[in-house]
Amino acid sequence: MIDALDFDGAVQALARGAVVAVPTDTVYGLAASIAYPDAINELFVLKQRPMSVATPLLVHSIAQIEDLGVDLDDRTRVLAKAYWPGALTIVLTAPADLSLLLHGTGGTVGFRIPDDELLGGLLESCGPLAVTSANSHGDVPCTTANEVRDVFAQREGLAGVLDGGERRGAVSTVLDLSAPAWQILREGAISRESLSGYLD
Repeated sequence: MIDALDFDGAVQALARGAVVAVPTDTVYGLAASIAYPDAINELFVLKQRPMSVATPLLVHSIAQIEDLGVDLDDRTRVLAKAYWPGALTIVLTAPADLSLLLHGTGGTVGFRIPDDELLGGLLESCGPLAVTSANSHGDVPCTTANEVRDVFAQREGLAGVLDGGERRGAVSTVLDLSAPAWQILREGAISRESLSGYLD
């Protein structure tokens, strides 16, 4: 049986290097602190996610991104002001050690500030978290805590789930700004047309 965690329990579990299922503004996710590389690896194992598919970082603020040694240019700041918190993941050039920690190979990391008070509190308390949707790789993401328990009941390594009720938000749009020519890697809640108004 996967433990039910309250907010403080989730903070404590993440702070000791465990993987926790958390509600986001889109669906449920598997979260691990970037202070614990083994926890990030465990996240990939739990999800059965190929190590070649890097996971993004969720953060509480732009300051948390800058503290990781990432420079935000004017283009990024304009988009962040327009869409964060919200369903836009922005891929930026990042220090090699940070990219490798998340199993990236191109010296880039995807960042997002989620529009969710509960998750925002976790990010403020724990710092940036590697978060990927709670599901087996390639399957439909879990939208409730009970679905998380059903999917991961027979797998070891999940410390517990923080129940935030049902979550059925659209997936985030993934925008790559790591090169001068911007590129949408996945179109989700935010349309290409909407982004084009800021980038073209």
